[in-house]
Amino acid sequence: MMFSRAMTCLAVLSGLCFAMPRAGAAQIPDTLTLFDFGPEFKVDSVGTSGVKASVTEAGALCIQAGHEAPWPGVTLKAPAGKWDLAPYETITLDVTNCGEKKVTVNCRVDNPGADGAKHCVTGHLTVGPKATESLTVRVFPVRWKLDKPLNLIGMRAAPVHTGPLDPADVTQLIVFLNHPKEDHVFEIDNIRASGRVETLNASGFLPFIDQFGQYIHKDWPGKTHSIEELIAHGRAEKQDLDLHPGPKHRNRYGGWTAGPELKATGFFRVEKHQDKWWLVDPNGQLFWSHGIDCVGTGNATPISDREKYYQDLPTDDSPFAVFYGSGGWAPHGYYKDHTPYRTYDFSRANFRRKYGENYEQAFADITHRRLRSWGINTIANWSDRRIYQMRRTPYVETVYFEARRLEGSEGYWGKFYDVFDPSFRTKLRERMDSQKDSNADPWRIGYFVHNELAWGDDTSLAIAALVSPAEQPAKQAFIEDLKAKYKEIAQLNQVWDANYASWEAMGQSQVAPDMVKAREDLTAFYTKTAETYFATIREELKRAAPNHLYLGCRFAWVNDLAARAAAKYCDVVSYNRYEYSVEGLQLPDAIDLPLIIGEFHFGALDRGMFHTGLRSTANQQDRADKYTAYVRGALKNRYIVGTHWFQYKDQATTGRGDGENYQIGFIDICDRPYPEIVTAARDVSKTLYEHRLSQN
Repeated sequence: MMFSRAMTCLAVLSGLCFAMPRAGAAQIPDTLTLFDFGPEFKVDSVGTSGVKASVTEAGALCIQAGHEAPWPGVTLKAPAGKWDLAPYETITLDVTNCGEKKVTVNCRVDNPGADGAKHCVTGHLTVGPKATESLTVRVFPVRWKLDKPLNLIGMRAAPVHTGPLDPADVTQLIVFLNHPKEDHVFEIDNIRASGRVETLNASGFLPFIDQFGQYIHKDWPGKTHSIEELIAHGRAEKQDLDLHPGPKHRNRYGGWTAGPELKATGFFRVEKHQDKWWLVDPNGQLFWSHGIDCVGTGNATPISDREKYYQDLPTDDSPFAVFYGSGGWAPHGYYKDHTPYRTYDFSRANFRRKYGENYEQAFADITHRRLRSWGINTIANWSDRRIYQMRRTPYVETVYFEARRLEGSEGYWGKFYDVFDPSFRTKLRERMDSQKDSNADPWRIGYFVHNELAWGDDTSLAIAALVSPAEQPAKQAFIEDLKAKYKEIAQLNQVWDANYASWEAMGQSQVAPDMVKAREDLTAFYTKTAETYFATIREELKRAAPNHLYLGCRFAWVNDLAARAAAKYCDVVSYNRYEYSVEGLQLPDAIDLPLIIGEFHFGALDRGMFHTGLRSTANQQDRADKYTAYVRGALKNRYIVGTHWFQYKDQATTGRGDGENYQIGFIDICDRPYPEIVTAARDVSKTLYEHRLSQN
C-alpha cells in the first residue's frame, strides 16, 4: 500500500501522531532469537576471558567464572557479522545462578569500535542462589523513535532520533562479571530481541502533552480522555473500594489480630519472634511494614524553556493557574543550570477537576481508604505530613537538617556531612526540638535520617578529610588521631611512604596519600566517622523521641564499614534496594538485626510514559508479578521487617526538577489506580502474616 506524505504527519483532528511505516514491517517477527544454544551451536565459537564455557544437556550455555580476571565472561559474535535490530527495543537473556551466593551478571551490546563506554550499552542483573531471572538491555532508549532530531529537554527519557547504540549494526554481546571476589557458575539461554520501536513524525510531534499531563500521541488502557471520564473513574473506584475494604484480621494499625499476642508498649518496636525479626505495633500485635513512599498531592514539572510541549496550559486568569509555581531543586539534568524555573502541577489540577475545591481533603480521605483496601499499612518516606498526621495509617518520618559539609567528599546527591563539626549535632537537635508536640505519636513507626548518602568505599571519607582545607574539623580530628598514634611525623612518613615536613604541613596539604600504604589508618578513621555519624543521631533522636525507632539512613551505596557502624547504633538498618529480589539481603558478617527496604520499584512503557524507572518490566502485568515476587521474597528473609514502594503516583510525564519521569506509581497522573499492581498488593497482603510466619 502506498502512503501519502499527509498520512505520516500529525493527525490534528484525532490528536495522534501516526507511526512512520517501516519497509517490510509485516515480515518482522515480534521476537527474534539471537542464540538458543541448541544442538547446532558450536561452543568453540564463544570467546572466553577468565571463564570456561560449555553447553548443557538442556541447551544452555554454562559459564564457570573465576575471580582473577577483572571482567571474566564470554563474547558472542553475531553469526553473520552483525544483527539489524533496528525494529526492536530490547535484548533479553535468561540467567540461572547455579551457585549458593548471589551473582551480578552484566550484558554489553556492541557496535563496531565499542570500548565499554562508547558505541555500546550495558545492562546488569543480580540473581539469587539457584534462581533464574531475565536480564534485559535496551538497545533503543524508548519505544518511540523520531524520524529526525528534535531536542527535547529536561527528561531522563523521551522519544529520540538516535540513542547511544546503533541497533542496526550490533556485532556482538559480551556477558561478564565485574571484578568478582569469588568464583561463580551461571547459565545463560534464550537470548532474544523483542519489543517494537515505532517511528514518529518529528515535524508534527509538538505539543505532545495534553491538558491532563498525558502523552498525546498514543492511547492505552486506562487513559483519561475527558473531564467526564476522570470523574467517572472516581465513581467506579469508590464502588471497588466498597467491595474491597481490606484484609481480614487487622487492627487499626494494620497489625495481625489473628496472630500471637506480644507485649504492648503503646508504640512500635522490634522483636525477634520464632527466629524472624518483626515490628510489633502499639497493641502488641505482629506488624510487617507494607508501605508506599511519596503519598501526597504534589507532582510539579518544570515548564520553563519548553512551554511548546504542552497542548493546553491554563491562562493566568484561569482557576487552574493556581497550579503554576516555581522550583529551584535540580541536582542533575537540564535544570541544574537553569534555576529557578517555572512549574505546573498536572496532578493537583486533575485532583481539583475530579474532587472539586476541597480536593486536598478528598484526596487524603480516599488515599487512606485505598491504602487500607490494598493492604498497605504504612505511609512511607517523603509523604505529606497533612495526610499521615490524620493518624489513620501508620507512617515513618524523615528527618533532614543542614550542617557543615566535608569539602573533600563527593556524591550523587551532594557532599557528605562533617560529623566532627559542632553544627552536625546542634542542627539535628534544633530540628527535633522543632516538632516536640509530635515526638510521641503512637502512629509513627520511627525516623529515617537522611537518604542515600555518599558513603563511597571504605577509605573514601578518610581521604575526603585529608584533601579538605586545613580548617575542616574532620581533617583536624584525623590528624589528632595520627599524632596520638605516631607521635612524630617522621614515623607516619615511614609507614605511609610520605614526605610531610610537619603535622602543620600535613594540615595544609590537600593531596591524597598512598591508599595502599595508608590503608590501616584510613579505614580506622572511616570507621570513626561512620560511628560518629550514627552515634550522634541516635543520641539526639532518643533524647527527643525515646519511644520511636531509629531506622537508619536508607543506604543506596554502602560498604561494610558503614553498614557495621549502622548496625551498632540503629534499631533497624534501612536499604533502598532497586533489585528484582532481596530474599538474600543481610548485613555484613550476618549481623543479626532487622532490616527495612526504604525504596524499590518497577516500571513499564505500555501506558504512555517514557522511562521505566530503575528496574524495568515488560508491561503492567509483569510489573505486578515482579512486585509480588519482591515482597514475598522479602517476607522469606528473616531480617526484613518491611518493604516500601517508591512511589504512590507516577512522576510527571515531562519529569521533575532533576528530570526523573518514571512510570512507577500505584496511580497515574490522573489519579487512576493501575489495576494490575493494586490486585498484586491485595493478594500479597491477604496472606502476608501467614506467609512470613510459615517460611523456614
